[in-house]
Amino acid sequence: MMNLRDVRQRMRAIAQTLQVTKAMKLISTAKLRKGRSMLENTEPYYKRIQKSMFDILSRENNIRSEFFRKSNTSSPHTAIMVITSDKGLAGGYNMNVFRRVNDLCSKVKNPLLILVGSVGYRYFIHTQYVILENFSFNSQIPTLDHAGEIADYMISQYLWELFDEIHIVYTHMFSTVKLTATEHQILPLVKEKIQKELFEIDDKKREDLRFEFMPSAGEVFDMLVPQYIKGVIYGAMVEAYASEQSARMTAMDEASKNAEDMLATLKISYNRARQAGITQEISEIIGGSSALAD
Repeated sequence: MMNLRDVRQRMRAIAQTLQVTKAMKLISTAKLRKGRSMLENTEPYYKRIQKSMFDILSRENNIRSEFFRKSNTSSPHTAIMVITSDKGLAGGYNMNVFRRVNDLCSKVKNPLLILVGSVGYRYFIHTQYVILENFSFNSQIPTLDHAGEIADYMISQYLWELFDEIHIVYTHMFSTVKLTATEHQILPLVKEKIQKELFEIDDKKREDLRFEFMPSAGEVFDMLVPQYIKGVIYGAMVEAYASEQSARMTAMDEASKNAEDMLATLKISYNRARQAGITQEISEIIGGSSALAD
């Protein structure tokens, strides 16, 4: 028979855990809404920069820029920016990113990792891959300053030819139930890809993309690219942050359901044990009364 004291202690511990998981779910919900709101507020600005780049490339076929540079070195290196969380308890959020990074590293030459997030650092420090830099913002909501710091670092290293390509791996949130580890190449820019995205814009918008650039279209383009990359990084960081909160919401919701199920099971066991104890006490009283009567 299960000890009533042990059952009460288990029930108390599970009830406390249930309070924590419910609180974490509520916190993640609030952070998710705030992160998505920040991305929506800044997205139009970077979309405008992107459209200006499209406009330049659509009119100027002879744009020369270091950001289109192809590697001529015998030993090219590839930088991979990896965005993970600073905390756990988010289900398979980080593991999906790790799998995508491992797959990408097997395909590129001489991968160098640029990490964002403590969990990613703790994982990749035990692998064979070279960690070039580690950025940790202590689980804060990503800001433009954070994105600018990373963008400045990566662009400067790219222009100094430390590496020849830059990829970014993060989690994209298609919906609260569909989170996918995604990979994009940031640098070098591919004209065909950019122009393809231009032609996907409808005709009405394309007519609006007509500006005069001074001192020249090429110089303006080189000034726009760092801002564009900063926007891409910021968008990826906020998207990853929102995905992390969504994954944590789901994980905490499942944990809460499991805790409630365990609590219900223990309550049944507790009631059975208490009823058995009461029955035994009644039997002893009846037995004692019969003995006294005899």
